[in-house]
Amino acid sequence: MAKKIAAVLTNMFEDVEYTEPAKAFTDAGHKVVTIEKQKGNEVTGKNNEVTVTIDEGIDNVNPDDYDALFIPGGFSPDQLRADDRFVAFAKHFMDVKKPVFAICHGPQLLITAKSLEGRAATGYKSIQVDMEYAGAYVKDEEVVVCNNQLVTSRQPDDIPAFNREALNLLK
Repeated sequence: MAKKIAAVLTNMFEDVEYTEPAKAFTDAGHKVVTIEKQKGNEVTGKNNEVTVTIDEGIDNVNPDDYDALFIPGGFSPDQLRADDRFVAFAKHFMDVKKPVFAICHGPQLLITAKSLEGRAATGYKSIQVDMEYAGAYVKDEEVVVCNNQLVTSRQPDDIPAFNREALNLLK
């Protein structure tokens, strides 16, 4: 059954950490909906390889309308976590135990949402200490799946494992 996945991103996302999982989700029959501050905005990856036209503005979406949350890395999650609307949106998925897929710096949004305590997770090397302070059990592995809900990975090299486990949770 096709799932509807909310992808939160803004400028300076890590290009392949958005494009490769989004393609894997779409190829598997799921729908990826991009969400930023305003519908129609164009956001560009930090490597200038990808520009994405945003499907929905954060004020026009309800997390209950989505089956999963996808947070690509890069500098995007750090910018999004400064906006309480994105923090609350991400927190909802964690609180109601819907699947959340966060790669590289993606867990920064979950740190600010205070949603990592007691959960096994991984992230980019430079944020692993922050994740520990947030109460996560940090593992330095290509992919960590916690409670059949949270899928996290460290970096672009981990994308194949990240996609595999995320798609597994969407079954």
